[in-house]
Amino acid sequence: MARIAGVNIPQNKLVHVGLTYIYGIGDQFSDQICNALDINKSTRINQLSDDQILKIREYIDKHFTVEGDLRRENSLSIKRLIDLATYRGSRHRKKLPVRGQRTRCNARTRKGKAIAIAGKKLTPLKK
Repeated sequence: MARIAGVNIPQNKLVHVGLTYIYGIGDQFSDQICNALDINKSTRINQLSDDQILKIREYIDKHFTVEGDLRRENSLSIKRLIDLATYRGSRHRKKLPVRGQRTRCNARTRKGKAIAIAGKKLTPLKK
């Protein structure tokens, strides 16, 4: 297994797909890495030489913030918003959508599973 930025990349994946297993590297950055190092995107990880893997490792370390550092950076920026008591910080603290989405009937992903309210019953329709 090739180990890049602390992540084990599966051997049978294509290079540009395998690099996306690293947190902080998506399709666009993966293509940028392949183009900068003259690596064919259709080659597999197990076909790369040790020298090429080393070049990829060094390029990522030099040009990108990935994995633990990026996660730490994100959590610190959210913590800063919470500490400053901004509106966005309060939304993060309450675990509600931050960017203006409606919460009346959606936002289940952010709010979690719906909880039934104990004493609430629907009133019957009067005729």
